[in-house]
Amino acid sequence: MKTRDLIQLLVEDGKQPPSPLGKTVTLLFLGGVALIVAIFAVFVGIRPDFSEAIWTERVLFKMGIVVSLAVAGFGLLLQLGRPTARVAPWIWFIAALAAVLLAGSMIELFVIPANLRASSLNGSNRTLCLVAIPALSAIPLGAAILGLRNGAPRSSTLAGAGAGMAAGAVGATLYALNCNNDSPLFVAAWYPIAIGFVVLAGATLGRAALRW
Repeated sequence: MKTRDLIQLLVEDGKQPPSPLGKTVTLLFLGGVALIVAIFAVFVGIRPDFSEAIWTERVLFKMGIVVSLAVAGFGLLLQLGRPTARVAPWIWFIAALAAVLLAGSMIELFVIPANLRASSLNGSNRTLCLVAIPALSAIPLGAAILGLRNGAPRSSTLAGAGAGMAAGAVGATLYALNCNNDSPLFVAAWYPIAIGFVVLAGATLGRAALRW
């Protein structure tokens, strides 16, 4: 190929519109979320007393944390597919949520009797929590990784971890609709561990699938 032809190809390539990464990631991720929501609705469903429980302080607090984390995770996901990702605002927001959850846990320690603290921390189904959240996150995680393949992340591992955070928060939100362990102590102890499994899985997948 002559130099003149190569220059012309580069010029023509520069005229092409940029890939709409945000739209692609949004469509694929929200499609994955819609699919897992449908599966959840058919095979699991929300807790029977949710319409009454949602007005209690503990359930409102729990749902507020996981829904906010899902929003932050999605915002982070949209950034991480770009080589010039601006993740600091979302990282700070997630850190603030962690601080709020920690504060809620400390308040819980002061307001419940000492003999109930262990049961509040461990709940009745922590093993289910550790299994269900990653399971509910699997489809959104796969969709997020697929969407990020259309981008050019600065770090494939970090982008995959961000996908895991977004998907894990979705899984945690769905699980929270069914979980009857409402203590901030339980949420602070076991939800982050379960989401951490998804983040680790996302980082591993990202390193393999998003390298460029």
